Amino acid sequence: MNEIITGNCANVMSTWEPDCIDLTVTSPPYDNLRDYEGYHFDFEAIAAQLWRVTKPGGVVVWVVGDATVNGSETGTSFRQALHFMELGFNLHDTMIYRKKNFIPLTHKRYEQEFEYMFVLSKGTVNTFNPRMVPTNGSGMKQNLSRKGYGFKEGAYRRRNEDVITKSEKQHGNIFSYSCGASGIDHPAPFNELLARDHIVSWSNPGDTVLDPMCGSGTTLKMAVQTGRNYIGIDISEKYCEIARKRVAIAQPPLFVSDMQANALG
Repeated sequence: MNEIITGNCANVMSTWEPDCIDLTVTSPPYDNLRDYEGYHFDFEAIAAQLWRVTKPGGVVVWVVGDATVNGSETGTSFRQALHFMELGFNLHDTMIYRKKNFIPLTHKRYEQEFEYMFVLSKGTVNTFNPRMVPTNGSGMKQNLSRKGYGFKEGAYRRRNEDVITKSEKQHGNIFSYSCGASGIDHPAPFNELLARDHIVSWSNPGDTVLDPMCGSGTTLKMAVQTGRNYIGIDISEKYCEIARKRVAIAQPPLFVSDMQANALG
């Protein structure tokens, strides 16, 4: 616990006891879009180990997109999500990571500005601390009286109830962040807020967060800053060293409950 391991993540996880990880937040080097120190990854072996080590009620957040090859998107993301389901995971939510600063490309289609964030659960999700956003019309009174048609022709139901609009509501499942990060020697560093929001959403302080392809260590850094334990694995010693340095200077929250209350505002 609280370590960064250099090695093949499937092999490393195979040595662990089952049902030991509360949350995984990771993004694979999909479709060989970027040079990853010359390494490749075995998706099916990694997925099988993630199923084995995830606790019942635990969550895997798998952030992935598709390359375009010969004019067609590969569909790798969908195949991976379906394979996870075949292993036993529930596809708890299909979320969207919208990139605020996507790079324009020249082709005969709309600009690609998102990736999928598949939220996979091992059974019923144990923890959900939703991201909240302000509502419009906070404090306003609304009457819910309305006419709604039932199963029989002409039948209807009426509801007569006054409600007060709350000050906050749950965020939708499209999250927007800037992509990329400066000063990090890695081809695809995670956005820190993306990692933070998922860690806070699907785990509690003291839980163990895994990134089996930890790269520059963003997930691990945000685990420290949100009061979680962490385990990172990467096949590249170069990236493990970068991750260790980033985690070493990460500051844990002084008051975890206050941090959690304010982090998603």
